Amino acid sequence: MNARLRPREVIPPYFSVKEAVFPFNKFPGVDPILGPEMRSTGEVMGTGRTFGEAMLKSQLGAGSRLPSKGTVCITVKNSDKARAVAVARDLHAMGFHLVATKGTAAAITEGGVPVKAVNKVKDGRPHIADMIKGGEVQLVFTTVDETRTAIADSRYIRTAAIANRVTYYTTMAGCEAATEALKHEDDLTVVSLQELHAELP
Repeated sequence: MNARLRPREVIPPYFSVKEAVFPFNKFPGVDPILGPEMRSTGEVMGTGRTFGEAMLKSQLGAGSRLPSKGTVCITVKNSDKARAVAVARDLHAMGFHLVATKGTAAAITEGGVPVKAVNKVKDGRPHIADMIKGGEVQLVFTTVDETRTAIADSRYIRTAAIANRVTYYTTMAGCEAATEALKHEDDLTVVSLQELHAELP
């Protein structure tokens, strides 16, 4: 085979993040948790010099608004608590206020990060969904065990976030990626596809 025709791996000097777009806002009251039968209505891609910048651009393209200030609600399953503490530490360093359900709040407090404890929906009012509806929360990070009871308990959080146009993430990988994106809200740059292509080795 001609050496010039051999396939070779091309590693771009930038990051690209693809994001699916889902029409949950068109179905009020429906639980937006993803299942294997879900289909996206489109995809967008963000490109940047860092992963965080690319992630932020992908979210903007998909219509997910990431706040530059305000309060972030964190409620995660037990196996995610250690990672949630690291996320909380980064959010606090960026100036965000934190609220969390009691178990998550205890882990975050133990990690040395200030946080306000708030009730789960099943624990009575005022609870997380009330705070979302009242405009007190600007971003939601929530993960649940894959049991019917846990999913049902957290349904109110997801539907309240959708109804009040509050961006939310339901996996720790998504929460961590969103936190990285928040670090780049003040340094976004616009680069044309032609310029990016010219940089390929």
